[in-house]
Amino acid sequence: MEGLVSSRITPIRAHCTRYQSPFRPTFILDFTKSVNKFQVGIMNQPKSFKSIAASVHPSEVSKLSHFDNTQPSKDIIEIWRKADAVCFDVDSTVCVDEGIDELAEFCGAGTAVAEWTARAMGGSVPFEEALAARLSLFKPSLSKVQDFLEKRPPRLSPGIDDLVKKLKASGKDVYLISGGFRQMINPVASLLEIPVENIFANQLLFSNDGEFVGFDANEPTSRSGGKAVAVQQLRKARGYKALVMIGDGATDLEARKPGGADMFICFAGVQLREAVAAKADWLVSNFRDLINSLD
Repeated sequence: MEGLVSSRITPIRAHCTRYQSPFRPTFILDFTKSVNKFQVGIMNQPKSFKSIAASVHPSEVSKLSHFDNTQPSKDIIEIWRKADAVCFDVDSTVCVDEGIDELAEFCGAGTAVAEWTARAMGGSVPFEEALAARLSLFKPSLSKVQDFLEKRPPRLSPGIDDLVKKLKASGKDVYLISGGFRQMINPVASLLEIPVENIFANQLLFSNDGEFVGFDANEPTSRSGGKAVAVQQLRKARGYKALVMIGDGATDLEARKPGGADMFICFAGVQLREAVAAKADWLVSNFRDLINSLD
């Protein structure tokens, strides 16, 4: 949507403590699937995960004060309450980290990859270009990804587990739609008890000996506008009357279009991407606002 938009990105610093999540995976995925003649490895999930408990300091919340979309209208609240499906971005939304940045840092290429991520999420370069460029900088092997998942389990954003519970209790279907990788998102879905069939994400490809060979370009989320395509396909297949997209980046904003998401909620609790936030239907800095608005 904003092919050449540049935006200022403001990290939202959080005061946090860690605690053991009460949610543990009830199953472990361990299989391979052939895609384009390459083996796609799905790793064993770590035996336990930790989420993160945090609070946003009032000084950081004040950074949103110049936006005019932090107080939702009655129409926006009505869409939120009546939506029968809610789709979440994962990196810097459901989780406090950008997964590819964390994996790159683990592999020794953190700074260079983070710069590309900022450009991609701000909308200044096509997503597929940024994705290929980032992966080419460190080319993660299957064993390296497995090691990363064991040593750095997912860190959930504060309140996301309560929000997902509330949405499901209200009869809404919950999806994860991400430009990240299934190998890293499956454990997140397990923590939140979201079925794997409700995940739209990219797939890392490895050779038979575990070397990185690329990513599956057939996934709609591997390119700019891909989340919009995924949401449109989902809505058409399931016949949803109202669908909401929640995320922090330009690719999430793109999902709001005819036949796609009816509303885009920008979550700025981790990263504030100003060009994206300004165009959101509703701008929030914590998930508690969304939970309370469901009542």
